[in-house]
Amino acid sequence: METKVRCAWCEKDDLYRNYHDNEWGKPVYDDATIFEFLILETFQAGLSWYTILAKRENFRQAFDQFDYKKIANYSEEKIASLIENQGIIRNKLKIRATVSNAQAFIKVQEEFGSFSKYIWGFVESKPIDNKFKSLTEVPATTPISDALSKDLKKRGFKFTGSTVMYAHMQATGMVNDHITECFTRK
Repeated sequence: METKVRCAWCEKDDLYRNYHDNEWGKPVYDDATIFEFLILETFQAGLSWYTILAKRENFRQAFDQFDYKKIANYSEEKIASLIENQGIIRNKLKIRATVSNAQAFIKVQEEFGSFSKYIWGFVESKPIDNKFKSLTEVPATTPISDALSKDLKKRGFKFTGSTVMYAHMQATGMVNDHITECFTRK
């Protein structure tokens, strides 16, 4: 039986392996899914991605299946209930940022026709296929993630620093950072 070679970061357990094998690095063009990843990445800032993945279903339930139209209109009562929700990361600033990011997300959609069209424009609408042999080669930021972060902040987004945005680009397949020996490339 042949063992699958994967990117080393995902070998912690099945949660990570399933995410790596089925989602990470696969191009996402659907606005709803892009928004989900954007919110999960903003909550991840300063924490491990594993923590976020382990709570993903709780986030999905707490934030109305990541429906950005609903989130953009959250009341103070809803925000207060999220701050008390033990199933998610109860960071007041990140919860409030989720609401303001949903509002900014809708404005970008109105300007560009879709958020996908806007964000994929930073990579000329096609994934950047890096061919790193080792995880040590994978950067935390790039000039593109720097530019994306700067533009998002100008548009009112919060918790969208360059490192967060590069992780978002990896998660949504804007960049393919699977190592060259990873089975997902075969």
